[in-house]
Amino acid sequence: MAPEPSPYDAIAEVYDPWHVSVTEDLPFYVEEARRSGGPVVELGVGTGRIAVPIAADGIHVIGVDSSRAMLDVCARRAALAGVQVDLRLGDLRKPPVEERVPLVICPFRAYLHMHTHPQRRQAFAAARSLLHDGGRLVFDVFRPGEDDIAETDGRWIEYEPGIFERADWDKTRRVLKLSVRREDAQTTMTLAWLEPTTWEALLVATGFEIEAVYGWFDRRPYSGGEDTIFVARRSG
Repeated sequence: MAPEPSPYDAIAEVYDPWHVSVTEDLPFYVEEARRSGGPVVELGVGTGRIAVPIAADGIHVIGVDSSRAMLDVCARRAALAGVQVDLRLGDLRKPPVEERVPLVICPFRAYLHMHTHPQRRQAFAAARSLLHDGGRLVFDVFRPGEDDIAETDGRWIEYEPGIFERADWDKTRRVLKLSVRREDAQTTMTLAWLEPTTWEALLVATGFEIEAVYGWFDRRPYSGGEDTIFVARRSG
């Protein structure tokens, strides 16, 4: 499946400075990669924020993303780190990967780009098809808290120096229109959130068993809150 034009193309050079403070998930995903022994497929690899450190740990990474510009930044980042990441342009619903691996990861809420249950089921089925029997899919998602919505809705906020972010929340449709701009670049993307129980049901319906559900990257059990990390094992 050829990917549709990506909203990330316009901000590929902005993405890393926009998310320079996001580091809490990195040790978690590197540890998951080590546990698996590799190789690892990362869906939504982006600029390689997760993939490059995994590759630096000696684990082969296949990275899939729908944005050619983001993949170009990732390739540059990998080269600067002296590592190789196997980068492929493709859609999360049909990633261009023939290999079978013990671990598929989809960090930083990338599945929120799926807006309908058919799209989500297709994406989960695609991830399952990449796994060995008993292989695991690990990903994180979120649903906003009322305080987060109240503090950010409809406001331009300087997220990092010179980089502004605006969140327009639609609580009825459970859709976030997220805009980002810097003096030289801007884009808008749409994300859709679900309750954790709905994610669990979709995973089970597409042939996964839920191994763990965490509330943060320190592996505390999920007990409510905005962030949810799923570890799901291929069943059957």
